[in-house]
Amino acid sequence: QVQLVESGGGSVQAGASLRLSCVMSGRTFSNYAMAWFRQAPGNVREFVATISQRGGATSVADSVLGRFIISRDNNKNTVYLQMNSLKPEDTTVYYCAAQLGGSGTTRVKNEYKHWGQGTQVTVSS
Repeated sequence: QVQLVESGGGSVQAGASLRLSCVMSGRTFSNYAMAWFRQAPGNVREFVATISQRGGATSVADSVLGRFIISRDNNKNTVYLQMNSLKPEDTTVYYCAAQLGGSGTTRVKNEYKHWGQGTQVTVSS
């Protein structure tokens, strides 16, 4: 059974940086493409970034392009989301997700079968 545990969220001021981490257990991490989504209350869960099984391919939403970077360390079973130049509109809960055998290009949330519990990011102006 895949388990995903996020960490690294918090409260920061606009312009600051945070790095989210998500650790996988229960299955072979390198067999999964990984992604980050975010969801504010009352809103749909939206795509943020995704990375292929070995990290060679990434895709990032236009809204965070140039500010957020997704990476992974297969030796640590961990995917990261480096968030720079944070804005108040980045405030929401961030979720990591796993897709078995994914290419690292899928932005559709229904393609991801495994989800973490989420970590809150709050950016004040």
